Amino acid sequence: MDEILKYFPKLSELQIKQFSALMELYSDWNAKINVISRKDIENLYEHHVLHSLAIAKAIHFRSGTKILDFGTGGGFPGIPLAIMFPDSQFKLIDGTGKKILVATEVASSIGLKNVVAEHLRGEDETGKFDFVVSRAVMPLPDLMKIVKKNISKKSQNAMGNGIICLKGGNVEGEIHNFRRIAEVMKISNWFQEEWFKEKNVIYVPC
Repeated sequence: MDEILKYFPKLSELQIKQFSALMELYSDWNAKINVISRKDIENLYEHHVLHSLAIAKAIHFRSGTKILDFGTGGGFPGIPLAIMFPDSQFKLIDGTGKKILVATEVASSIGLKNVVAEHLRGEDETGKFDFVVSRAVMPLPDLMKIVKKNISKKSQNAMGNGIICLKGGNVEGEIHNFRRIAEVMKISNWFQEEWFKEKNVIYVPC
């Protein structure tokens, strides 16, 4: 939790309680259903929660914003973002039912009212959203082909509607087709930990 409070010191008591509960919940669920590498569970807050919250440094979702978390796995980045933005609505989808079970149970356990999780492939999602977020699910061009249909035309945030991805390493190849419109933001500009050195937030307006 120290990593979260270090960069987000103005959390409410409820948000602190919700974030604090994640370690025990994910440790328990991970013992039954492997959604996080067993070796990495001790790094939950830095590698998963804080990593997800890099999106909260890139954009402040306004009240009523609708966000689709594509390929959420056990709930990343959707659950940390839903805690951070309780007045926005999040839909978490994944093609693996067991992972959605974990995301659903974690969201329920900490009392998130703004999350719906569904076992669904992205190709079958028909809803409209202001933003689609994802964390290293697939190459950006492939993701764009699937979710472009789900981006609403009417924007209500400072950033226009689009896709926001968490990606590591060299992303030049992935953004090649979108280089005129894509924005690459280095997470190391916000978070000091060495692990974030080659991590990025990529935003592509749609």
